[in-house]
Amino acid sequence: MILTKFLEKRRRRDWKEFFFILAAFLLFASPANAQTPSPAAKNGTSPSAIPRTKSRPDVARFRARVDNILAQAHAQHSFWGVLVTDRDTGETLYELNAGKIFTPASNRKVFTTIFALAALGPEHRYSTFLASNVPLGADGRLAGDLIFRGAGDPDLSNRKFPFAGKAEREGPIDKVLTEMADAAVAKGLKVVDGDIVADDSLFPYDPYPAGWEIGDLFFTYGAPVSAIAFNENAISVEVRPGEAAGDPAVLTVQPAAAAGTFREEIITGAPGGKPEFSVLRRPGLDFILLRGSIPLGHPPAKLDLPMTDPAETTAEALKSILESRGVRVAGTTRVQHAPPPERRASGEVSLVPQALSNPPGAALTLAEHTSPSLLESVRLTNKISQNLHTELFLRTVASEKIGVGSSDVGLKLEQDFLKTVGIADGDVIFTDGSGAAGNNLITPRSIVQILQYGARQPWGADFASTLPIAGVDGSLEFRMQGTPASGRIQAKTGTHSHHHTLAGYATTLAGERLVFAIFCNNTAEHGHDATGPMDEIAVAMVETLGNRPFHKQKK
Repeated sequence: MILTKFLEKRRRRDWKEFFFILAAFLLFASPANAQTPSPAAKNGTSPSAIPRTKSRPDVARFRARVDNILAQAHAQHSFWGVLVTDRDTGETLYELNAGKIFTPASNRKVFTTIFALAALGPEHRYSTFLASNVPLGADGRLAGDLIFRGAGDPDLSNRKFPFAGKAEREGPIDKVLTEMADAAVAKGLKVVDGDIVADDSLFPYDPYPAGWEIGDLFFTYGAPVSAIAFNENAISVEVRPGEAAGDPAVLTVQPAAAAGTFREEIITGAPGGKPEFSVLRRPGLDFILLRGSIPLGHPPAKLDLPMTDPAETTAEALKSILESRGVRVAGTTRVQHAPPPERRASGEVSLVPQALSNPPGAALTLAEHTSPSLLESVRLTNKISQNLHTELFLRTVASEKIGVGSSDVGLKLEQDFLKTVGIADGDVIFTDGSGAAGNNLITPRSIVQILQYGARQPWGADFASTLPIAGVDGSLEFRMQGTPASGRIQAKTGTHSHHHTLAGYATTLAGERLVFAIFCNNTAEHGHDATGPMDEIAVAMVETLGNRPFHKQKK
């Protein structure tokens, strides 16, 4: 209005009034009358992005606490994004950089697990078969191959289900294989004239998702993806010192069938000191070289490594188990992989199933293993942040819906699903299912949207129960203990190099139910630079937010 009057007066050449208006304009636009930016604004928020909510005293208190938290020296170097909404009404209570792009780390698993539950249903189960293309003779002779046919079951292990507060194991590491071998023997199997074949061809052979770093491949969180996931495609190595300094160390590998799948150079060191191990990365099939030393007289040390070829190890383990039960195997072990996925130069995803040299189908089923429900598998996945499970969920949806169990097809189907949820194009960019890839990108807004969607489903409460509980279990067991947030927050954590995230559900002291996301990217080396302020924001959220009248707590 002031500038409009200025133009009108200028046209009438009324310079006296013009100068009066101009002086008023400069007075009200001067820096002395401008608002001082909040710490949140200094943290990378433009003035237009400063939180805008209804005038609620509780929200004002929360905003002030967040500003103070992010003003701390160790929080100022990072890029923060926060979004808090009311779970029941969808009202935005607080936002900071909610539409900006962040590296989600394992918060990526929230999308994958909700997508899998929506596409497959919480009661979906995997069936793994021990079968043959020829019938079993009356004399117990199988005149052909014995085939272990994988279906993508992530829980071919001795994991204890249901998850009850902590991840537990029971029985031998090859528990499932032993049960299936015993079932085959009970049906009369005595001789296998052919080979023991591990068939993981349900999914195209593509063991390492795009975006994984080479260093990931030498640790269990980077275990290769296969339709056969024996012991989560991980091996355990116990290292004991030899009889004298300088002697080779003594290694015990579980499963024993994986003993020859890596190389090692570990010696016995002088008494005293600590064991020292390193993994040398080298090209070739046996690309893991374990090196180091363990002091003489030192207790055994345990190391975990990924399998290099899960199907191969499974075939060897199954052959050994069968032979220990008196079954004679005339042939050898081999694997049946599918061709790699077709990736076109145009970037389009092929939805046409590829022909297999040995297509599925069997004249005989000797054993079948049925997995726990998908919901129980999702619970384990989210509680301990298990990477392999989410990669298998993604491929399973693709296989069940299209008949092509590749990650590319799974990602395309997921993007289509997210559009139906209302998540905008560009708000999510995914290259894997677990978040191990550093080039996944999402906005805080998108994860709150998918969490809101999950909460509205018939299985919404069950999904929420799969998330770690602050101060109680999973990856949040030791965070926010002894605070009002303990037991009141169900959320997925995420950590990837210099990126940390926390997103999920919360119930405040005032009884308001929230959906929230707290992201911190580009942190310093010490993780506390992110998790400390992050937990403080979560506690402030629980303590201050709530539509009910505010009452001071009694001392």
